[in-house]
Amino acid sequence: MKNNQFGRMQLPLDTELLELKNIHVLEADVLDTPKAQLIAFLQRAWTPLVTSPAAFDQKLSQLLATPDTTMADFFASAAPLTADIFARLALQLLQFEPETDYDIADPLSAYSTLQLPTFDVEAFQTANDVAHAWYQLLSTHTKNGETYLDYLTQTGYFVPFYGQITGPVFFNGKAQAVFNPHETIHEIVYVEAPLDTDHDGKRDLLKVEVSRPKLTNSGYKAPVLYTASPYNQGTNDTFGEKITHSVDVPLTEKAPNQLTAADVQFQSLSPELPPERIPIGETVLATEHFAKEQSYTLNNYFLSRGFAVVYAAGIGTRDSDGLRDTGGPAETLSTVAIIEWLDGQCQAFTNKTDRIAIPAWWTNQHIAMTGRSYLGTLATAAATTGVDGLKTVISEAAISSWYDYYRDNGLVAAPDTFQGEDMDVLAGDVFSRMQDAGDYLGVKKDFEQVLSQLQKDQDRHSGSYTAYWDGRNYLNQVANIKADMILVHGLNDWNVKPRNVYNLWQSLRELPIHKKIILHQGQHIYINNFRSLDFTDMMNLWLSYKLFDLNNGADTLLPDVLIQDNVTAETWYPVTDWPAATDQYQTLYLDQDHLTETKHQTPQIQTFNDQLSEATFKRYCDDLAGWHADLFKPNTDENALRDNRLIFKTEPLVHPWTIDGTPEITVDVAVDASVGMLSFQLVDYGDAKRLGAKPTLLAKNVLSGAYDWRTDDLYEFMPETQVTPWKMITKGHVNLQNRTHAYQDEVVVPNTFNQVHVTLQPTFYRLPAGHRLGLVIYATDFETTIRGNQNLSYQINLTESQLNLRLADNH
Repeated sequence: MKNNQFGRMQLPLDTELLELKNIHVLEADVLDTPKAQLIAFLQRAWTPLVTSPAAFDQKLSQLLATPDTTMADFFASAAPLTADIFARLALQLLQFEPETDYDIADPLSAYSTLQLPTFDVEAFQTANDVAHAWYQLLSTHTKNGETYLDYLTQTGYFVPFYGQITGPVFFNGKAQAVFNPHETIHEIVYVEAPLDTDHDGKRDLLKVEVSRPKLTNSGYKAPVLYTASPYNQGTNDTFGEKITHSVDVPLTEKAPNQLTAADVQFQSLSPELPPERIPIGETVLATEHFAKEQSYTLNNYFLSRGFAVVYAAGIGTRDSDGLRDTGGPAETLSTVAIIEWLDGQCQAFTNKTDRIAIPAWWTNQHIAMTGRSYLGTLATAAATTGVDGLKTVISEAAISSWYDYYRDNGLVAAPDTFQGEDMDVLAGDVFSRMQDAGDYLGVKKDFEQVLSQLQKDQDRHSGSYTAYWDGRNYLNQVANIKADMILVHGLNDWNVKPRNVYNLWQSLRELPIHKKIILHQGQHIYINNFRSLDFTDMMNLWLSYKLFDLNNGADTLLPDVLIQDNVTAETWYPVTDWPAATDQYQTLYLDQDHLTETKHQTPQIQTFNDQLSEATFKRYCDDLAGWHADLFKPNTDENALRDNRLIFKTEPLVHPWTIDGTPEITVDVAVDASVGMLSFQLVDYGDAKRLGAKPTLLAKNVLSGAYDWRTDDLYEFMPETQVTPWKMITKGHVNLQNRTHAYQDEVVVPNTFNQVHVTLQPTFYRLPAGHRLGLVIYATDFETTIRGNQNLSYQINLTESQLNLRLADNH
């Protein structure tokens, strides 16, 4: 394994000693000798679980000081403490396995192979040397993906001090779990939003679940992690499935137009609102509580570190007012209203009838938003309003434009594994007011009208970019962002495709805020429970900096761009930017079955058809993995797709390539009808044990960060046990009627060639030497596009077609 720690501070010795005292590792000054100091540290570390001298000696006897001496015997001897002995002890405490993870006879070499931070002591001459090394150990990750201090915390290290704290305690720039999570106060309030989406003549009230430290009752002001989750109050899975659209429909011709970007610009409306409720009283005591929320494990981690955590599902969800309208301005206002309440800008009530106001009196008005997918999307949307109080956003796998989620260059293009979903289906899925029959009775007709309007506005017939989609494109409001942004996304996320984070990253470039991006090799996942990266530590450093105003240098210590390698497991590296400004450009031309650096001068035409036999078509609809495998396989009589796509490959690479950013394809294409579409995939061809498509479970329930608290599993991307011959790098699609703009529908004249330029989904992909880069050109994408199985024949003029890449320096 490899340990990657980017959220770890290097501090001077006097600061280390002060912090060791702050967390009670040092109760006074250091002791007289190195060995005495080390044994005192071990006693302190094990105190919660080991309370007798005999039990302590027993633990010492289970650890090796030298290959043939236990720690118990070492402490009983006159032998001096050496770097070799401390390293061997540290590796055992960090849970690494002797002779598996390190050589028991040469422990110091493991610090390099495991990428552990060194303790920088060659000779232990004083107790200060031990204190420094112990400080380094406490901030080093164990084999199980957490710092040694967090591991000790889970064993109960801070429990004896719960009653002594008056505020947060920091170590190595990060808040520690000194708050008793079992004393957390869980209460519900109802925030009044500047909306009346259910048209009942009253402003919408939104249910908010607050979890705050008990210490707030004694004057402590807590910063807030706020997650806007439309799923938080339940989902209507059966209803969502019922209204899911059929995708086995033909591509139809669109009437041509000459629209411009200005023609499809969204025009916001400001309907007249009912007046705000007039409170008849105010209180600081909530009258409604809850026992368990649908929590995010990163938020759980911070609940014992002095943060409050807030969840709100928003308009149209259970116990809240309003109607759901996927991605629209009302959803953004609904999300922002909670921030405004936390910041003292709007009012909330103890319930929906009594008009007893309750302020967020317990917060320091420093707010961060967290969450993945729809949750991260709403965090991004809120940031684009420039709302006061929102200090930072940690946005994971988030949508920046809903068009880029459900459409692609004039085509209906579903998020993978969700064929047939659309804006209306998602609205129905999260309209959890439906689950309370009495509440639903009063809004059923109104919500049916909303769904009907959504079905019209989303326009699955067209797939073109319209004012409706422009109103759900958060990139239009990026200039308003004042909060610092951390973006996290999977380079293999074909649900919220990488274009969403790429376009947002480019749009943030000139803003006077701190912005950072982390790109991993996963799909649509969280990464706070990965072994190889200290993501939770990084976010602790960042949130302590942003929400506690701790001067820990997180803005410069954390890399601006951090990317996980796709070839070597557990490898992460910071780069200058994405894409890098120093990239080199590579143009490849299409020549029969080849991608070459030399353009072929003689005209070449290759053809393929998009229609399959009915039996094959149905088989692929039910077996998307089988379809995808056949798409990449060589042309044989057994391959049902042999006439339905074109494949071009480079020669085996002499040197590795790193494809950085957005590959661009230009093709000269003709189709024998007035409609057509093209799909493209870049493929890594070469036998290899690649990283698994999904992370591997390493251990169950090993991560918590607090004593007797909610746990999380440990994962990592590991190499597959079997060699595979290929892997998709990236993909893209285009409706031939939208070959110039997604909002402009053009005529397709049958059998007439047109130049089509397509920008594929962005990537950062290392192609090893000896592998071949492949380009697959086809039409219907069974995973993404509609599937009409139409008898359409395509011609590609290879001579006028090319692939353009950005190639980064290899790492």
